[in-house]
Amino acid sequence: MKSPIKQMVFAAMCIAIGVVLPQFLHFIPNAGQVVLPMHIPVLVSGFICGPFYGLLTGILTPILSHFIFGMPPAMMLPAMVFELAVYGLLTGLLYDYVGIKNEMVKNYVVLILAMLIGRVVYGLANAFIFKAGAYSVSVWVAAVFVTALPGIIIQLIIIPALVMALKKLLR
Repeated sequence: MKSPIKQMVFAAMCIAIGVVLPQFLHFIPNAGQVVLPMHIPVLVSGFICGPFYGLLTGILTPILSHFIFGMPPAMMLPAMVFELAVYGLLTGLLYDYVGIKNEMVKNYVVLILAMLIGRVVYGLANAFIFKAGAYSVSVWVAAVFVTALPGIIIQLIIIPALVMALKKLLR
């Protein structure tokens, strides 16, 4: 998608989806941490709109959600902003620089790399900035891999196919 106006509109739609989608799951305890509904539109925004709008989507989505709905809670917000900003930025950057010809394989490689790096950034932000001294490797692994496994699987199933369909549709 080359038009900055189209990128801006698509990113705004992703932000709106990222703010509203988690609200459908809040009647289930800890569903946000398990299903990761805010991650999907941020990752998609980076793929479709590129690194700049992906980064903005990753920053604005959790902040707006926090101020509108109170979720994520204040103690989780800063690390989530870092994590989601990295997701949006990296999916846009990596998509442009990963030289894999097969589109579906490229989408998976970009998605997995962005997800891994984003989770590492989340852990580092908590360990050294936001929860310094109270955050361990076992807490990090439990939070971002074990608890989030259903959300990770959902992302791996939905996002590559969704990105391919959207890129075809938005040509």
